[in-house]
Amino acid sequence: MLRCNATMKELTLIFLPSDESIKRAQQELKTHLKKQFECIFEGLPKQGEQTFLDEIYTELYITEGGSGGVNNEHEVRQIETASQRKTTQETAILCNYIFKPLPGQKKPIRTVLTKGIAGIGKTVSVQKFILDWSEGKANQDVDFIFTLPFRDLNLKKEKEFSLMELLQHHFSRLKEMKNIDGDEVKTVFIFDGLDECRLPLDFQSNETYSDITEPLSVDVLLTNLIKGNLFPSALLWITSRPAAANQIPPEYIHRVTEIRGFNDPQKEKYFRKRIRDQNHASRIISHIKSSRSLDIMCHIPVFCWISAGVLKNILDKAENGDLPKTLTGMYTHFLLIQTNVNNRKYNRTNEMNPKKMSASDTEIILKLGQLAFRQLKKGNLIFYEEDLRQSGIDVSEASVYSGMCTEIFKEECGLYQEKVYCFVHLSIQEYLAALFVFHSCVNVNRNVLRAEESKPHSDRVQLSELHRCAVDQALRSENGLLDLFLRFLLGLSLDYIQTLLGGLLTQTGSRSPVPDPQTQTESRSQSIKKTVQHIKERIREESSAERTINLFHCLNEMNDSSLVQGIQNSLRSGKLSDEKLEPHQCSALAFVLLTSEEVLDEFDLKTYNTSAAGHQRLLPVIRNCRKAILNNCDLTEKSCGIVASALQASNSPLRDLDLSYNDLGDSGVELLCVGLMSPNCKLQRLG
Repeated sequence: MLRCNATMKELTLIFLPSDESIKRAQQELKTHLKKQFECIFEGLPKQGEQTFLDEIYTELYITEGGSGGVNNEHEVRQIETASQRKTTQETAILCNYIFKPLPGQKKPIRTVLTKGIAGIGKTVSVQKFILDWSEGKANQDVDFIFTLPFRDLNLKKEKEFSLMELLQHHFSRLKEMKNIDGDEVKTVFIFDGLDECRLPLDFQSNETYSDITEPLSVDVLLTNLIKGNLFPSALLWITSRPAAANQIPPEYIHRVTEIRGFNDPQKEKYFRKRIRDQNHASRIISHIKSSRSLDIMCHIPVFCWISAGVLKNILDKAENGDLPKTLTGMYTHFLLIQTNVNNRKYNRTNEMNPKKMSASDTEIILKLGQLAFRQLKKGNLIFYEEDLRQSGIDVSEASVYSGMCTEIFKEECGLYQEKVYCFVHLSIQEYLAALFVFHSCVNVNRNVLRAEESKPHSDRVQLSELHRCAVDQALRSENGLLDLFLRFLLGLSLDYIQTLLGGLLTQTGSRSPVPDPQTQTESRSQSIKKTVQHIKERIREESSAERTINLFHCLNEMNDSSLVQGIQNSLRSGKLSDEKLEPHQCSALAFVLLTSEEVLDEFDLKTYNTSAAGHQRLLPVIRNCRKAILNNCDLTEKSCGIVASALQASNSPLRDLDLSYNDLGDSGVELLCVGLMSPNCKLQRLG
């Protein structure tokens, strides 16, 4: 992932020159910011190792459109949906022009909300904006940029500050100036990382204040700033993960943009910049394209960073090395590479068996896994000392953990020197959480997914029981919040992954009885077969397209593609329309069509010979087509909900929709109208 230093997720302020003192301060600040932001660190900075942002920066795909509303859907589902769309009718915006109205737009833009999932490039866009200003390349009508990390503001929620006091903490030169607000200066606040804010942001109840020298609670200060009571002439740029976007009421948002990460040409450009050996770069690009799940994930810059590091490391050691084809394989290699790098850094490599994890490595990784699992259940990505203590980690050891796992877990000192902690990316947290849960089962004989289980069993916990519990919990979880965790947990059971993780899974401090290795291997094989069968049964039962799609991804992680392969063979033979499709076969077909690289020109639901339940499972395919023919298909109210969801998608290619000769009913029409009234709806013809 493209990352800068520890002060990146910050509140930012910019001014126009008004007198000589401000001009001198501006020059000092530009020099400081150029030094601070000219280098980019993918993961975390390593001693003596840095990359200039301009050398590695690849322009991100930012579009205008969408609402400021909440999106609780798992971020992998969002990127999978976004990666399928290649419509050219969206308006792309460069980060340096985030406040500039488009041709034909007359109203000034005060507040911009930019949404994007974790690791998609929000922070890097902010860094690029600041660096280009400090180097005199863009936005030279502005004067100052000040950074106030939300992570620090969280810790100050019980104290009172004036806006001037907060700014003076950051830039002491402002103490020479009594006041800095007014129409004669152009001011821009950038809130990067709203999703990390633990303040209530009570826009309804907080009182109104307009004096920037009056001490206020941080929450009151921020809400008044966003509402325009403080600094009414200021411009605001707020970045947020989608699930946190609704913390700002929509009436205070004047433009919504979305960072989509890398499109296909940008992905290739990134790998060619990141991998200097162009032969290796070409092979890596080809390998990524050969795996749909990897190709989809590489729309996220952080996954490009992980993939580039893993695949380059393997090819550097052996030109014909086996490259991982699954997400679990990629993240397992990533964990081992980082562990080995840190062992060499601290001169702790096991000379007898350099590939085997040491006991200290195992202890650290499992403690981080426990933290990851506990915080994942709470939905936390940022942790404070109290969170670490609750997870059994001695705060005095936290710096050791971040030093040993610099690309996995990090400790940061913010503006007021308080420590905050996080995993480098949400997906790494989900992987380590799965690793902890898997280890607890096979090494400690516990199923930690069961709330009532607090100690090891006297009878052995079967891996298939753990898998069944995880699958069922993921299907019950709202909006797929356990989707990627489940993929990792199932993928960890493969022999290939077990071989890679041998050191981790054989060293344990537990005195619980552990089965004989040979018995465990045979049992694992049987458990995998039972799990695959259970997933296929759930695919037959599950009507939700999104949940079914994740179940197919789970089968891919377990190297089972039997359902999909059968559908693909029928598609290639041209005999699919002649077959009577069972509902689960329709789910497989929907998975194939929805994960296709190509947008369908036309999708006619009646083409497929199946039952009403089968048609219902095929209906989500309209998210990946330009023209959808759904006439005379006995659509129900539930069907209208699926159609409305497709119309509301900010990147839907759907332009022509035929719903004629369906008895939708009043409730169905109401649902449909919600989609049609969405600002994202770009439908040109409705039958």
